[in-house]
Amino acid sequence: MPSRDTQTVILSRQTILLVTAVGVGLLTLCYVLGVQVGKQSAALRHPAARGAGEDLQELPASVADQLAALETARGADAAFQKPAPGPSAPPAEAKAPPPVEVPLPAPARPEAPKADPAIRWTLQLISTPDPAEAQRMAGKAKAAGFPTVTVLDKGLSKVRLAQSGSRESIDAIALKLKNRGFKPFAMKSD
Repeated sequence: MPSRDTQTVILSRQTILLVTAVGVGLLTLCYVLGVQVGKQSAALRHPAARGAGEDLQELPASVADQLAALETARGADAAFQKPAPGPSAPPAEAKAPPPVEVPLPAPARPEAPKADPAIRWTLQLISTPDPAEAQRMAGKAKAAGFPTVTVLDKGLSKVRLAQSGSRESIDAIALKLKNRGFKPFAMKSD
């Protein structure tokens, strides 16, 4: 009977440590890349941040305008419908009335509400349960040249602009704040 060739593999402690280190490194790399891909896909699913005015521009026309357009469209459809032939129906050779074109009303754009000069507006920068975060945001706004006031309401610290004014002036200030990295929103001042 022929003898088999046997080979002996000798693994030193350094070789085992090297293989283990390379394996752990590859697993770590796969994990980090997976997290990055997950963050990118999540960022693609969320829409980009938009201003308050952009949401209003996308609203549909008022309900009254939509109903008027629907009634107009139904009236146009009724002019094209033929009566179902029945036992007393005239012969099919009768001429149908000429089609009537009814122009559909253009979709109405929502108008911006007229600013009431008696109503005063201000901007809120943050609403947080963490007072330290509110102080940090107030300090950041003060450093940017916007004095603030912190209001405690229902357990939340709300950092608001110290000044109030008309809606137009507050919107102009909001634009300046957005350009400096803040996310303010307008609210009626008390």
